[in-house]
Amino acid sequence: MRKQPIRIKHGKNSDFPLSIEVLKQKVKEQLQNIPDILFQQYQIQEKDILIFYIDYQINKKQLDDSLLDTILNRDIQWSTDKILNEVPIGNGTKQTKIDKMVTELIAGAVGVYVVGEPDAITYNIAKQEKRNLQKAETESLVLGPQVSFTESLATNLNVIRWRLNTHDLVTEKFIIGERGQSEVRMVYLKTLANDTDVQTMRQRLQNLVVDELEDSSILSQYIEDNSTSIFPQFYLTELPDRLCYAIGKGRIGVLVDKSPTSIIAPSTFFSFFESTEDIYMRWNVGSFLRILRFVAMFISVVVTPTYVACVTFHYEVLPTPLLASLGQSRAQVPFPPIIEALLLELLIELLRESGARLPTKVGQTIGIVGGIVLGQAAVEAGLTSNVLIIVVASSALASFTAPSYIMGSAIRVIRFPLIIIAGLIGLIGVTLGICFFFIHLIRMTSLGRPYLLPAYPFNWKDMDNSFFRLPFTLSNTRSTSFQPKDMRRYPKQKAQTKKDIDE
Repeated sequence: MRKQPIRIKHGKNSDFPLSIEVLKQKVKEQLQNIPDILFQQYQIQEKDILIFYIDYQINKKQLDDSLLDTILNRDIQWSTDKILNEVPIGNGTKQTKIDKMVTELIAGAVGVYVVGEPDAITYNIAKQEKRNLQKAETESLVLGPQVSFTESLATNLNVIRWRLNTHDLVTEKFIIGERGQSEVRMVYLKTLANDTDVQTMRQRLQNLVVDELEDSSILSQYIEDNSTSIFPQFYLTELPDRLCYAIGKGRIGVLVDKSPTSIIAPSTFFSFFESTEDIYMRWNVGSFLRILRFVAMFISVVVTPTYVACVTFHYEVLPTPLLASLGQSRAQVPFPPIIEALLLELLIELLRESGARLPTKVGQTIGIVGGIVLGQAAVEAGLTSNVLIIVVASSALASFTAPSYIMGSAIRVIRFPLIIIAGLIGLIGVTLGICFFFIHLIRMTSLGRPYLLPAYPFNWKDMDNSFFRLPFTLSNTRSTSFQPKDMRRYPKQKAQTKKDIDE
């Protein structure tokens, strides 16, 4: 019996039905830069079925076991609806437009078309290459969970769900990118997060129009309040426990697919000097370490500019024994203090950058040996003094105490303009520079909230959540600075009640 030709009659607002040859041609036209598109044609019960996909984008095992095994081993006159009902893959989607279908193919979908049907089907069976959960690299901890985020959004959401096992956890989905699309998730607790913060973050994500989104750190620069400031306004973390701790305080987390870091918003200036290790330790030890970081930040910013100002203009503020030691140390140095300090600071930054870019073992060796050798050689050559080497090294070490790598980098950068102004007009310049940065911090906001909370506007109730720690039996409320819906974490009286086992 002669097979009757199929009559092609397009549905309304649909590119189908099409013959197999025409469909192949249209798909190849849109994927002309991708030579790895494969077409497989089958005939079952006098029905021609075309399966097509990009070779390296899909999971071949899932294709063979779930899709091909079902279609080829059942003697059924297939149609679009029957394939959707019978194939054991739950994300099948009908497609009526070829351009949209091609977009799905690029993302890792396989297309299925039964000739004569008014639509095709795409199944997303993308092959995802991802690394396993590992220890954090940039935020190392002694106590607490050691696991970090990965580049897989599904894995990161799974870890958050595992840590926050509650139905209040909301994960809103956004697709950002005109040419290269990325999935973004906003994560928060519905009964805690402030509605204004949630709406502000949602609006910024919805209104963002970019070609592509490479990483969460880039997203934070797009949506932050002041993109010209050197200070970061959102905290970036690769630790799930830190993100979950912030969400539990009423803040918002943002995750980006293919990025191993998450965004915490809103964040204050003091958030960048807090560590989750502070709450894992005893409260008095945690408070000491947190205060130590603030002192180290001040030392890192002020010590070298103060040295330059004192040696250049203000000899009278130095004790006589120290002044004599400085005179002997600088007797052979041909440069003024400002040039000497800038050279050493640049040398420290070169060693740090080279150590970070080289392989781990080589980088550590270069950093230690290079610092010792170059420092000793500089002193013996008369290019710098012993005292300045101690000052610059102390300043560099202090900057590394910040838990946030981005904030530590910002602190190291702002030393340079302070050194220059200290060499020009002395301690008055250092004071003016610090005042300038302080005024800048006062004017800054993070997701619309003051950046210097709780110091400005002053709120004494939140001091234990920023500058130090209190015992858990005394700190039973959340920070009022972020205005969560529920302020109380647990009843204070019950937390202070202690009973023996026989009572």
